[in-house]
Amino acid sequence: MATLTLENVQKSFGDTKVIHGVDIDVADGEFIVIVGPSGCGKSTLLRMVAGLEGVSGGEIRIGGKRVNEQEPMDRDIAMVFQNYALYPHMSVAENMGYGLKIAKTPKAEIAARVQEAATLLQLTPYLKRKPRELSGGQRQRVAMGRAIVRRPSVFLFDEPLSNLDAKLRVQMRLEIKQLQRKLGVTALYVTHDQVEAMTLADRMIVMNAGVADQIGAPLDVYADPATAFVAGFIGSPPTNFLPAARFGGAEGEMLGIRPEHLTLGAAGAGRIDGRAVSIEPLGAETLVHLRLEDGTAVTVRQEGTAELPAEGAEAGLSWATGEEMRFDDAGRRLR
Repeated sequence: MATLTLENVQKSFGDTKVIHGVDIDVADGEFIVIVGPSGCGKSTLLRMVAGLEGVSGGEIRIGGKRVNEQEPMDRDIAMVFQNYALYPHMSVAENMGYGLKIAKTPKAEIAARVQEAATLLQLTPYLKRKPRELSGGQRQRVAMGRAIVRRPSVFLFDEPLSNLDAKLRVQMRLEIKQLQRKLGVTALYVTHDQVEAMTLADRMIVMNAGVADQIGAPLDVYADPATAFVAGFIGSPPTNFLPAARFGGAEGEMLGIRPEHLTLGAAGAGRIDGRAVSIEPLGAETLVHLRLEDGTAVTVRQEGTAELPAEGAEAGLSWATGEEMRFDDAGRRLR
């Protein structure tokens, strides 16, 4: 196992800078999730750690050793991709042990490591099957098993659950977290799904256009976002944004209010009025979507049993002082 350090890590393609200097010290055994929208640079950052992309500036250290110039095979890392990349003509056991075979590991040791990983991943009954005979979740386990048998210092996951259906993603999410805890291995995990990030991470890096907007524990980032981007990206449904000038703030500033912090009441009884345009009953909770007079869309999260306005009806919106977040015209949090 090993620590991982990124020190002012940068990436440019020609004159275009895509990673603007990321700094983080990852502790031995820590699970870090890199999260952000498509094109924000999260996979590029992961690929630089893996050695699949060159580093334009800064330094990457694994176990305290600089690896900028090292080939991927020399970095003691293992990677699990969105595409399982299994050999279709090989059995599960052969797929899992192939990397060790290439490294000329003794056959007995390969068999022992494959059996150990198969037991851990509940794949023992499937060791003789070909990938086409497996479900999507089982194939993903095989891909993870192939990484586990190498006993790397750092695990790298690049959107490994994107090809799975919603129910299976939830199951595999739990399994990955439990597996990482059992192995005690340092992990770097890329996803665009903020729910995955919140549930898996010890800490997460929220990327925005090549910049690490915020690094922190999931609940800390959720409760205290550093930028309007983070406030809008982390949390479902996302934070509502209102012009601060309507409530005595400066022109260009924004108020951010999470849907669960808004309270619905009679029109004219709240701080602001809106009209209900859509209602989404989800069982335990209901989302009420309103439109303000200026066209601003606002979402309110209510208990599933709460009394709700009819679609098309006006409603007043209130929130307790201190529950709003203020951001300047550049999206930076104002304290």
